[in-house]
Amino acid sequence: MNKIAIVSEHASPLALAGGVDSGGQNIYVAQTARQFAAAGHQVDIFTRRDDALLPSEVMWQAGIRVIHVPAGPARYVPKEDLLPYMDDFGAFLLRHFGRQTRPYDVVHANFFMSALASLAVSQRYGVPLVVTFHALGRVRRLHQREADRFPDNRFQIESDIVREADRIIAECPQDRRDLLNLYDADPRRIRVVPCGYDPQEMSLIDTRAARRRLAWQDGEFHILQLGRMVPRKGVDNVIEALGLLRRLHGVPARLCVVGGDQRDSPELARLHRVAAQSEVTPFVDFVGRKDRQDLSCYYCASDVFVTTPWYEPFGITPVEAMACGKPVVGSDTGGIRSTVKDGKTGFLVPARDPEALAQRLVYLAGDASLCREMGRAGARRARRLFTWHQVGRDLLTVYDELTATARTPATIIAHSQGLAA
Repeated sequence: MNKIAIVSEHASPLALAGGVDSGGQNIYVAQTARQFAAAGHQVDIFTRRDDALLPSEVMWQAGIRVIHVPAGPARYVPKEDLLPYMDDFGAFLLRHFGRQTRPYDVVHANFFMSALASLAVSQRYGVPLVVTFHALGRVRRLHQREADRFPDNRFQIESDIVREADRIIAECPQDRRDLLNLYDADPRRIRVVPCGYDPQEMSLIDTRAARRRLAWQDGEFHILQLGRMVPRKGVDNVIEALGLLRRLHGVPARLCVVGGDQRDSPELARLHRVAAQSEVTPFVDFVGRKDRQDLSCYYCASDVFVTTPWYEPFGITPVEAMACGKPVVGSDTGGIRSTVKDGKTGFLVPARDPEALAQRLVYLAGDASLCREMGRAGARRARRLFTWHQVGRDLLTVYDELTATARTPATIIAHSQGLAA
């Protein structure tokens, strides 16, 4: 049995996905930990204590312990403001690793700050370091520009991590190209492992039965958007496309938006204004965050799933929609480009182009048989390539590569001397 440390400074597996800083990374951490535990490994997840009432440790599931790290105030802090607390996070890891009677075999850091906090413990104790960035700062800045609130020193930190990590997990081919072209990564240390879906969560439900459960009306073309309510997700683009769909093409379409906090959300208020300007307020339903076990009902009740972010390192929701047998119209960017097969399981469109999106939706709204055919093709593709079980197996293979050639004390000394030089 291996002992695996997962570090995820701002994204806890215990958090409800769908908040501003709670989304795909939380799901990734939770699901990969479950797969490792199911394979007989012991897993400790280190995440920042963001609530004073949280216990120091939680035995979350069999074989999985969540450890709340005291680093910064015990309250919610936007992830863009967490970097100053990573020294404390790293110091905690050093103390914790030093107290273990049985050492960890690998540490898998999620996001650049987790990797920064994990560097010292990897180097001191010779524990191989695996990093999944989930988003790269240089790519984020390219798309977000002035909206990107992370400090500029993120770029150098990421470059240092790319140089020092034993393995980097790219979530899609575009992620790998960005690591090579923007960070001069060593291709020998990159492994492409996508994200996945849970077949037990995303089970097929008859469309009419799902609509009855949600009180959705037949006779309307139902569009689903699901994810965090942040500008880069492009929800405004979908709302504007809905307006075009109804005004110019006469399609009786309705949009359901799942995700986000319904209370005092500037982004939600902005999206309501976009809906009013597009004259579709009565036809857009903002239903807020939903439990994971409820999501398959929303996917299965829809006619099409739409996601048009400006950029997306992977994008778990398109895979979940495919698994539920629905066509996906998504941005031709990042991971969506590699999960959605254009013309086969859905369509790829430019981001921030409501006209192009509306044209594809008109096409699908007029051809129910094509929707069904694309949905079936997507379900087959999801089952073949994108289950969390397969993701877990692939990651364990990466870990096995490293533990088979784990650093000896001599190599650790040489590594440290190289850093000092």
